[in-house]
Amino acid sequence: MNPAAELHPNAAATDTPVRKASISREDLLAAALKLVGPHRSVSSLSLREVAREAGIAPNSFYRQFRDMDELAIALIDLAGRSLRQIIGHARQRAASSDRSVIRLSVETFMEQLRADDKMLHVLLREGAVGSDAFKQAVERELNYFEEELKVDLIRLAAASRAPLHEPALVSKAITRLVFTMGAAAMDLPPEKDPQLIEQISQMLRMIITGSRVLARHPGV
Repeated sequence: MNPAAELHPNAAATDTPVRKASISREDLLAAALKLVGPHRSVSSLSLREVAREAGIAPNSFYRQFRDMDELAIALIDLAGRSLRQIIGHARQRAASSDRSVIRLSVETFMEQLRADDKMLHVLLREGAVGSDAFKQAVERELNYFEEELKVDLIRLAAASRAPLHEPALVSKAITRLVFTMGAAAMDLPPEKDPQLIEQISQMLRMIITGSRVLARHPGV
């Protein structure tokens, strides 16, 4: 399911927002998502821009958020929660099939990078150019990713009888690598995606393989 659809299920297909009598938090988050992109971060948006996109008077904004910082942090939280759910489902699908968990997870990540809802753009941009509060919110989401991935890595290692050395560090290395590569990929044409998917998948396999070797030979 498209996470952005939860925000504006009844949105009309029009380029000119219609002034609304009332507005919800979800409406404002959806309006902000429409304005962000590969070269536009949440931190660069103005309250008036978001209000205009949502079709409300600027003063109506304050019924839902204290300021743009509060909206941005709410959007980061939503983006992280939605992406964790999508990637988690991909890992579950791979675990119940003969597909590589690493490969399918990377493919899903890149699909979300190009998705119309721009959820992943929010995390990648705000972690690099946002305020300290935004960066802390992104860091919190990355920590959630790492914790969930660590649990999956431990489970998969037990199932395959191939223990990992320091699963928490493996999870951190994987998460940080993928997000760093994703940030770079935003500025590249989609035609480069297959090459990037292959590169990232190989890097992750190297991390996993190295961790398995260290688990067998701690003194290496």
